[in-house]
Amino acid sequence: MSAMDDAARHDELRQMIGAYLLDALEPAERVEFVAHLATCPECTAEVRALSGIASALPYTVPQIDPPFALRQRVLASVGGQSRGLAVESGAAGARRGGWGSGWLSLAALLVIAVSLGSYTVSLRQRLAGIEQQLQDAIARLDRSERQLAAASREVQAAQVRLTVLTASDLLQVNLAAQPAAPGASGRAFWSRSRGLLFAASQLPPLASGRTYQLWYLEGTAPPVSAGLVKPDEAGRVALGFDSPPNLSQPTGFALSMEPDGGVPAPTSALYLAGFTQ
Repeated sequence: MSAMDDAARHDELRQMIGAYLLDALEPAERVEFVAHLATCPECTAEVRALSGIASALPYTVPQIDPPFALRQRVLASVGGQSRGLAVESGAAGARRGGWGSGWLSLAALLVIAVSLGSYTVSLRQRLAGIEQQLQDAIARLDRSERQLAAASREVQAAQVRLTVLTASDLLQVNLAAQPAAPGASGRAFWSRSRGLLFAASQLPPLASGRTYQLWYLEGTAPPVSAGLVKPDEAGRVALGFDSPPNLSQPTGFALSMEPDGGVPAPTSALYLAGFTQ
């Protein structure tokens, strides 16, 4: 049973408190309610608080003793017995009438108390519904904010790419597949003033604990790292990088697979490589 079902059943059982105190439950209902009291401190406390009212019902009106003359009439004659019984019946009726009036008054108070409890349960349910609606609205807002942030990053990335591709000093280099990645291809777009844009496709999947690393080639000088590259599941990637300071005019670009975090110089076979003309 779910938490919501448990709460609904609890509310149903709680509404039986008045009938329980007035001994008006069916036997099966009473057994179930008594079992519920053994595990529910909230209902037990409410029964304890209201049981004083139910216990006081028989004592809410004064007891009326029959008149002394009634005994004399009863003893006077057998024939007077019926008359005496009538008198006694009238006295008992008066007693019952007075008791019933007091009982009904307190029973009404008990019903009002139970009704207030039911209203509280109903109010709590409505508040729970409003709280759930608020949580749903917050969740939707959170999703919208994440989507907006993702869209903003995409726009920013597109602006960076456009800035590089429209630079007046743009250098474009095609990167050819190497034996380690025979189906791959790539391009590098470099501007000293705007940075580097690298795109590739059909790169082999990365091994565990490995990443691709892009390199600037500068003739006979050691390669300079441009940054780390993580393609998607289809082996595609498009990333922008800032140019390292003091970088001379590159003579080409290369891509290798290295340990996560990158290395100062290539340690594995090249996957893509291309040179300026």
